[in-house]
Amino acid sequence: MAILAAVNAVEIEAPVVGVTVYPDRARVTRRGSARLAAGEHRVRVAPLPLGLHRDSLRVGGRGAATVLGVDVTTWRQARSADGQVRELEERSRELADELAGVDDAYAVEEQRGQFLSGLAERAGRTYARALAAGDAEPADVATFADSVAGQLADSHGRRRELTRRRTELAEELAAVRRQLEAAHGKREPDRLAAEVTVAVDADDAELDLELTYLVDGARWQPSYDLRLVDDAVTVTWFGLVSQDTGEDWPECVLQLSTARPAAATGVPELSPWYLDRVRPLPRAAMPAASFGGPPVPAPPAGPAFEVAVGGGAARAGAPRPKVHESVATVEQGVSAATYRPARPVAVPADGSAYRATIAVLELPARLDHVTVPVRAAEAHLRATVRNTSAHTLLPGPAAVFHGADFVAATRLPTWAPGEETELALGVDDRVRVERKLGRRAETRATLGSTRRRDVEYRISVANHTPRPAMVEVRDQLPVSRDEAVVVREATIAPPPAERTELGELTWRLRLEPGDTGEITMGFRVELAKGVELAGWRE
Repeated sequence: MAILAAVNAVEIEAPVVGVTVYPDRARVTRRGSARLAAGEHRVRVAPLPLGLHRDSLRVGGRGAATVLGVDVTTWRQARSADGQVRELEERSRELADELAGVDDAYAVEEQRGQFLSGLAERAGRTYARALAAGDAEPADVATFADSVAGQLADSHGRRRELTRRRTELAEELAAVRRQLEAAHGKREPDRLAAEVTVAVDADDAELDLELTYLVDGARWQPSYDLRLVDDAVTVTWFGLVSQDTGEDWPECVLQLSTARPAAATGVPELSPWYLDRVRPLPRAAMPAASFGGPPVPAPPAGPAFEVAVGGGAARAGAPRPKVHESVATVEQGVSAATYRPARPVAVPADGSAYRATIAVLELPARLDHVTVPVRAAEAHLRATVRNTSAHTLLPGPAAVFHGADFVAATRLPTWAPGEETELALGVDDRVRVERKLGRRAETRATLGSTRRRDVEYRISVANHTPRPAMVEVRDQLPVSRDEAVVVREATIAPPPAERTELGELTWRLRLEPGDTGEITMGFRVELAKGVELAGWRE
């Protein structure tokens, strides 16, 4: 900290000391200090990122001074403030200068070769006349010719070397320029500056300033590891932090907040809900959307990663304690929570995601299996888990592990404390499912006015796990949409536990290890005379 004379303008260093990251932006805190003489001063803090929200800038601090005003101005610099970018720019200029020098040398050699070629041509005519007149010796002519030929050969060799050197320099210059293009956000010369006007009350007063501001280009997203061990699910909650604000964040106090500063603060108002009949569109017009159209598919879940610890042979003696993960401390607000990771995290402004562990939750799970054999003859392991923690888990991708084995990728919904949710934990091949068409017959009534189609399906479920399994089996009966097509139940055994008006049937089978359960589902379809059946599937 330097003692500064009483001047009108003072520029101080104010590094980033804390960042609170929201889902779509960040609040940055900077601190700086200086000693000032009594009087009015304009303290400048620069550079600040271009994505700064000017109306969010706040100034605080300590010292015998009064803040008279805060202005945000554009700070233009001739060169980038980033050291790596400055080195790349300097190297680019050096390569460009060297490339120009090679081009100049090549032009000189080209002129030298033209001169030697012209000299040889003129001298050849002169020597030819001298030899014919007996005024020149053949040995002298040969010596001159060898000298010119040698000089031409050397010139051609230098030109080849210059061409090779030019290619090398051009390739290196192109690589440096690509690096500069990749660092475009960091080499942007224009930045913002905060100019704080203060009135200092005493000489040699120590002034500590703290600036906070919101900036765009920063974000954090949740991701999860779901690890099933016995009848418990361990949920490891990670925060993936990334930013391209134009300023690197050093290792500092990093906090992740679930608040959404950009969200509307007012309660939504209702507007009239009108219904009308469909009116034909002009032929040239295309409908923008259709009522009841297919839903937009959800984005694919992100890639899953696993960190394995240890794994060697067990040593003799007492077992070593299990490795624990550090978790973030949490501060619960009225409508949002703020998490502070256990260790500082540096986040460069390159858009890359940096992961911090927020929480590790041990949640009890109720396990069962679900199968829909009409679609796929496989059983999915399902866990019904209650969030017994105080955390509201945000929606995000999740990687599913059985012990140490990665088995599936899924996506968690918003999960509030005390709420139950169902987690799909992948296919369990130890529960075998088979669905077969047991009988199919077509008959006609006596007078031929009605046709009948009788079918019967048999579903078998076998439990090859070492423990009892509860298996939920889902199937369906067809539903008629026309009075000329009638669906009648035949054999449904055992009776389903649930059924809906759309023909969906649900059975719940409890199977001991090695047991097999069977379901029979039969029905008849009656068609009026002349009716062709649509929508049938085996």
